[in-house]
Amino acid sequence: MKIFRSESFVDYKTYTFNYATYCIKEKKSELPEIYDKGFLPYSNNTDLKVETYYLARSLRIELSDYKETSENRRVDRKIQEINPSFEVIPVKDFNLKDPVFLSYCFDFANKRFSEPISMNRLEYIFSAKSVSHVFRFRADGKPVGYVIAIIENDTLHYWFAFFDLDNPKYSLGKWMMFSVIRWAFENDLSYVYLGTCYGEKSLYKVRDFKGLSYFDGNQWVKNVKSLKLKCRADGNFVVDTFKQDTDLFLENLNV
Repeated sequence: MKIFRSESFVDYKTYTFNYATYCIKEKKSELPEIYDKGFLPYSNNTDLKVETYYLARSLRIELSDYKETSENRRVDRKIQEINPSFEVIPVKDFNLKDPVFLSYCFDFANKRFSEPISMNRLEYIFSAKSVSHVFRFRADGKPVGYVIAIIENDTLHYWFAFFDLDNPKYSLGKWMMFSVIRWAFENDLSYVYLGTCYGEKSLYKVRDFKGLSYFDGNQWVKNVKSLKLKCRADGNFVVDTFKQDTDLFLENLNV
């Protein structure tokens, strides 16, 4: 892998000089290490020819600490009314270019994603060589959702999910995430990565699952209380966290 940094925002008054950190994947076998270092796939520039990853506050479940919660069980009980099931399909056996499938994902994305997504970007995401499996979900025998996953060795990244919005009472999105995590646990994987965790809207991931830790830019931290505080404070930072409380920051690094 190749790690590089790009200059970002500057605030000379507080001596804050930001650098965005990226990683280029050179071999598929590097994926577990790339995720362990806090990187996630970057898909915002569809002209990029190499698989690039960005460093962010990301979230993962350490499956050695995983336990089902009462909320997981509640969602699972409720959805049994519509006879749910799922299958795990290698991408070589699934047509990611099928127009009906693309239209389904495109329609969902533009109803639920915070920013509109183009069909070009959707096709770019699905063409990533690291995408390895599709989880296809059914209810009463009909397809109701898909998860695009990256699986390598003991690592699974729950990258994008698309699902029917017609029956919100069944919490289909929650059940799909829970099902993938449980599948990973039952298949002896070590980690499930759930993407970024910024802002209060991301806290549903924190509330619903056990065994969580987040990447703080230096290390994986299991203190969920501090993560909630960070999410609620997002958008209000004046300077970086090192300058906000230098002693505490260094203490957390064991310096």
